[in-house]
Amino acid sequence: MATELPGFVELSLRAALVAAAVLTLLASYRVIRGPTVPDRVVGLDTIGTNVVAIAALWAMLSTQSFFVTVSLVLAIIGFISTITVARYVTEGDIIE
Repeated sequence: MATELPGFVELSLRAALVAAAVLTLLASYRVIRGPTVPDRVVGLDTIGTNVVAIAALWAMLSTQSFFVTVSLVLAIIGFISTITVARYVTEGDIIE
């Protein structure tokens, strides 16, 4: 059962979606240009966080709870991958 959102709320959600998309594109510049590996890792983590935010915002805008589950799964995967890459950068080995 979809409910109609008030005009200000819908406008705010759409503006937040656009802002998150633009920030994702800006973070991709850091991933491509570097200059160091930690800079690229932070850029990838930022992109992952923004994708989670986009999924959560879309869940609120479309009133479909499926996207909340998608955002939670993406957040877990992003956290695990960030820890793995950080460990690889600092220690040079993932599995001991």
